Amino acid sequence: MSEKLIVTSSPHIRHEDTTRSIMCDVLIALVPAAVYGCILFGWQAALVLLTTVLSAVLAEFVWCRLLHKPITVGDCSAAVTGLLLGMNLSPSLPLWMAAIGSIVAVIIVKQMFGGLGQNFANPAIAARIVLLVSFPKAMTSFIEPLSSKIDVIAGPTPLAADKVPSLKELFFGWHSGCIGETTAALLLVGGIYLLLRRVINPVIPLSFIGTVFGLYLIGGAGFDGALVGILSGGLMLGAIFMATDYTTSPTTNWGKLIFGIGCGILTFVIRRFANLPEGVSYSILLMNILTPHINSLTLSKPFGAKEAAKNG
Repeated sequence: MSEKLIVTSSPHIRHEDTTRSIMCDVLIALVPAAVYGCILFGWQAALVLLTTVLSAVLAEFVWCRLLHKPITVGDCSAAVTGLLLGMNLSPSLPLWMAAIGSIVAVIIVKQMFGGLGQNFANPAIAARIVLLVSFPKAMTSFIEPLSSKIDVIAGPTPLAADKVPSLKELFFGWHSGCIGETTAALLLVGGIYLLLRRVINPVIPLSFIGTVFGLYLIGGAGFDGALVGILSGGLMLGAIFMATDYTTSPTTNWGKLIFGIGCGILTFVIRRFANLPEGVSYSILLMNILTPHINSLTLSKPFGAKEAAKNG
């Protein structure tokens, strides 16, 4: 008795990684910096993170239930979005604003475009920009570490302050700023974990951070000034955890290199020439929009594609 052989289109390789396992790895990588942010800024930071995560998960659950779609909160992607957004917020931000950010990220940026894998931009970044435009004063008011004093400086403090923190303070997070962006050391630890787990590719983070560093050197900032540039603001958090988003970043290594360099150039230009002290979120969002074009330029053509086109 003959058997019927059915051949499907590629890819044929199966891997044990699932969306849930990948998202859990990202959560594990983010936890050290998130916990440190709560230690650094106290209960206010913890409440902001709790609000963004719970609001993101609840928003996805309610949306799926109302539209009679499969409940997808179990894949942990909504929790990752909420935690990333919370780590990009000021610890003094009112909780209702944080909740709005999570709802925008999950429903408008993610679900309205078809859900996980269909969004054109990183949901946490898009939501952060919406909050910056809608509530600029609240988004740029910061709490001093281990103090309840409000530091009302328009922008991420290390980049906008008259006195820039030392490299040691920037590396270990002993300065005011957003909850999860202050400690470069723990963000790097999380990035190394993701690299070892092969969750992210090093091309985007290295090209992004390296481009910003090189442009600061070319711009005359000196070696120490260039280090301040890459340790300040949200560069580490953005380059390691947000620019590497699978859905909104290129798939080829050449594309990832172009993407990272583009993010670096835009970040430097915005910081240096625009009326904004920080440009990481805007640069990643702009490059997210260009990702389909980068993919089309860098994807290799299937073998025989040109010949088939010629033959009609």
